[in-house]
Amino acid sequence: MRVMRVAVVVFDGIRPFHLAVPCAVFGETAAGEAPMFDLRVCAIEPGELRTQAGFGVVARRGLRELARADIVVVPSWRDPEERPPELLLAALRRAHARGALVVGLCVGAWVLAAAGLLDGRRATTHWRWTARLAENYPQVRVDPNVLYVDEGNVLTSAGTAAGIDCCLHVVRRYRGAEAAGRIARTLVVPPHRQGGQAQFIEQPVLAATRDTPLTKTLDWASRHLATAHSLDSLAARAAMSRRSFTRHFRQYTGTTVSRWLLSQRLALAQRLLETSALPIARIAEKAGFGTPLSLRQHFVAAFDTTPSTYRREFRGR
Repeated sequence: MRVMRVAVVVFDGIRPFHLAVPCAVFGETAAGEAPMFDLRVCAIEPGELRTQAGFGVVARRGLRELARADIVVVPSWRDPEERPPELLLAALRRAHARGALVVGLCVGAWVLAAAGLLDGRRATTHWRWTARLAENYPQVRVDPNVLYVDEGNVLTSAGTAAGIDCCLHVVRRYRGAEAAGRIARTLVVPPHRQGGQAQFIEQPVLAATRDTPLTKTLDWASRHLATAHSLDSLAARAAMSRRSFTRHFRQYTGTTVSRWLLSQRLALAQRLLETSALPIARIAEKAGFGTPLSLRQHFVAAFDTTPSTYRREFRGR
């Protein structure tokens, strides 16, 4: 397996958490295993850079690293209204043109927009800035309701912690669901978080405890995906009315029951394809799709590849 080179751009005035997110995800290595990514932090400006927390950061590498990186991450930007340096924008354009994956986390999406990499594409950013991004860059199709957007060789994420979701998605894309799950467990975060930014804008999320009827029901359902589930059956198991269950479910997950179930089933199918020798027909049963045809249709719609091709690709890695 080839180690992929990841260049993370750091700048004066960065928030430490924004820098820590890609470093934590792409810098994680399991004990006894070879690293999956070669992480390089690259400074825009020379010398010691100040952070918004009051301490300094010194990066030994500059923007030349972007010319050799497989993945380039812009973890944020100090001010959405400040145009980034042309040196950075030109380096991002060159990296993108030669086939590197370019990722803009949080307000880092504004940097990609300034470079012209989001023209004609869907994108997102922190919910406080989505309307302004759409106003400043009308050629960008801004989606304010998602945690991240994958547009092939350009990715953008919503604010702050959504960068973790986006980076884990990149790991899952290149190294598989098992590797992403392993990193997520180390970081003590879900490998694939449901919902979108709306749950953070409109109302608080319910406490993520394990002792509520809703969370107990979701835990049970995620362990019994081969069983046919419906909104009514899950509401009955939680001893809640259909209306109350729907409202609490939306608050907790940010999505619908059918979409949540499909996401859980696809994630299980991915893990089984990567880690088992089960026939695809058996995987379709265990994941709750029933038939190989149903699994194939949903898998192609979600990942633009077939289960058989996915298995060959990740087993080869």
